[in-house]
Amino acid sequence: MNYQDIKNRRKLITSFPYKWKPMDKGYSDQSLYVNVGTNKVEIREIAPETKEKFIGGKGYGLRMLWDAITPETKWRDPENEIVISGGPCCGITQYSGSGKCIVVALSPQTERIIDSNVGGHFGPHLKIAGFDAFELQGNSEKDVIVYINAVDNVVEIFEAPQELSYDSHLLGEELLDMFADSEKDKINVSVVASGKAAEHSLIGMLNFTFYDLKRGKVRLKQAGRGGLGTLMRHKNVRAIVAKVPRVTGNINNVVDLPAIQERGKRFNREMRELDDIQCQMRKVGTAHLMGVLEKYDILPVMNFKFGDHKDCPKIDQEVWKSYFTQGVPDGCWIGCNMSCAKGVDNFELRTGPYKGSKVIVDGPEYENAAALGSNIAVFDPRDIIELNFYCDTYGVCTITWGNVVGFLMECWDNGILNLERTGGIDISWGNADSALELLHQMARGEGFGLIAGLGVRKQKEMFAANGWGDINFMNDIGMENKGLEYSMYLSKESLAQQGGYAMTNKGPQHDEAWLIFMDMVNNMIPTFENKAEALHYFPYFRTWFGLAGFCKLCWNDVEPADNSKYAEPNKVPEHVDNYVTIFKAVTGREFDKEEMIRQSERVYNFQKIFNIRMGFGTREQDKQPYRAAGPVTKEEYLSRQERYDKQLTEIIGMDPSKMTLEEKMSKVREYREDQYEKLLDAVYKRRGWNKNGVPTVEHLKNIGMDLPELIEVIGNRQ
Repeated sequence: MNYQDIKNRRKLITSFPYKWKPMDKGYSDQSLYVNVGTNKVEIREIAPETKEKFIGGKGYGLRMLWDAITPETKWRDPENEIVISGGPCCGITQYSGSGKCIVVALSPQTERIIDSNVGGHFGPHLKIAGFDAFELQGNSEKDVIVYINAVDNVVEIFEAPQELSYDSHLLGEELLDMFADSEKDKINVSVVASGKAAEHSLIGMLNFTFYDLKRGKVRLKQAGRGGLGTLMRHKNVRAIVAKVPRVTGNINNVVDLPAIQERGKRFNREMRELDDIQCQMRKVGTAHLMGVLEKYDILPVMNFKFGDHKDCPKIDQEVWKSYFTQGVPDGCWIGCNMSCAKGVDNFELRTGPYKGSKVIVDGPEYENAAALGSNIAVFDPRDIIELNFYCDTYGVCTITWGNVVGFLMECWDNGILNLERTGGIDISWGNADSALELLHQMARGEGFGLIAGLGVRKQKEMFAANGWGDINFMNDIGMENKGLEYSMYLSKESLAQQGGYAMTNKGPQHDEAWLIFMDMVNNMIPTFENKAEALHYFPYFRTWFGLAGFCKLCWNDVEPADNSKYAEPNKVPEHVDNYVTIFKAVTGREFDKEEMIRQSERVYNFQKIFNIRMGFGTREQDKQPYRAAGPVTKEEYLSRQERYDKQLTEIIGMDPSKMTLEEKMSKVREYREDQYEKLLDAVYKRRGWNKNGVPTVEHLKNIGMDLPELIEVIGNRQ
């Protein structure tokens, strides 16, 4: 197919020339606004106070979305925005992990504010094009493509040509062929798109397409959480394309480039010398965790019932190493030496519309391998790879899909579902073919796949309304909080991780607080006060990466050799100092590790109050499914009976030998639920919130976030 001809024949709706503005100290101080409903395109200035309070990335996304919607806005409404923003450090090429941006919107899946971080080239390309953020608003009547042409400095909206595909692995290739001037020029083109399943579900995700120059192939990174792909397809946007002239060594026009280069060289040396003896990120990426978590009984198995399984070695680190192409620099942005974006090359598909095709599959990363593997009792790596591919190209969040299928399989196991109710699909444990068929159905817009695409929360409500099962049992086993499915860590024995999941603003995602090793394995935070302090520092610290434009993996997945000698080694102090140095070197702002936390605390509290403004965000929203805390079923209790009986004796002060199994389970539940409520009290107090989880006016004043619009929201909730 002649894609240049298709490009030349594209039907323009809007063409908006603009004057390019280069970055200065990491900022252009302007956003690109596109409304596909009215076909309006404009450049919007970003106010100095917004820059001061919200920094960039996630902060800009939240501020712009707040201004775009009202408390009455629903996700389908035209005023709902998709905001994409990298922070001031996004795009630097001298320090690893600097290609991240954040997508913010009102979520179709959770109906709350969602944010999702993503790698690839689009975030940096947006900076090169001259914009700190991209705002997409309106619902188009026609299927359109938004094209940001930073070569000729023009923004276009044009009708999506009929010849183009919908699914991401093909659409990305086609659009790169259309807009790149040569094979080598493809590295200067990036695409944001979704797939067919996103059109028929609430769990669609966005693929950020980039060109892997070493492989000569198109790759994908995902903004997976909350239904962002569903929202973009609802807006009738097929893709967003950015093209830049080239990537130079200082696109951010930083204040002190040598300081950044020095810290980058230091980190690169650590990668060369330490990666192989620590996490082997360059060989297996985050999938190295598969074997590690199983050893500690915290790998989700069969909808989070268990923490390990006899077949887990079939999908552990060494297995994935054999599938991943080795010796290829697998970075998702230029200059990243962690090279963790692993891929399976020339994988032949056995199902679906692309059966027989040989494709590159990005990942599986740890979350994908666990969600699509052990959590649904699938232990054939080839099935996991196939599920991973179809989730990606169809535009489906892999974490959500693993939870959805796990929940459905457990419902099948308990008689809530049967062949009649599923339309003839056997959703028993380990049935990879059924998990794939549900994906294919969802992409076709038919069958039980449409119900699977609702997500766990709405499935629980539907099954209960139909009289198929007990809502209390389904609430216990349905691994969702705030409407978002759990990412892949078993939190039963880590009270801090339970809080790190269920107290998040958007729902249980590990990017806010990953405390399970500190709490459960190393016992570093034994008291409520210790846990509250950790749940104050780490969510704010990890939030900062999404403000500045960094990937979190480079913080602690490889640590300096002498890290254990420092005070608070769990914070990796030398790497924290790297980020302090780099942020100052990019922006020239006064900055230290304390200000890093203050920046995040302001944005975190803003997002908290944003949820309250939309009718959510208080204490009842932080309730977790009981399976996140303890054994729901007799089978679960008996699988760890020695542990639970010992806790009854030593902690609760009861004699399990004199109790029935039901009595033991009841007392364990009573104790664990009480512990969680006490944790909420401790964390709320440390965060400056009242007993209902609402930030106090005094706290907002203390952190410099006492904006009138925030005070108005919380004024009657004090």
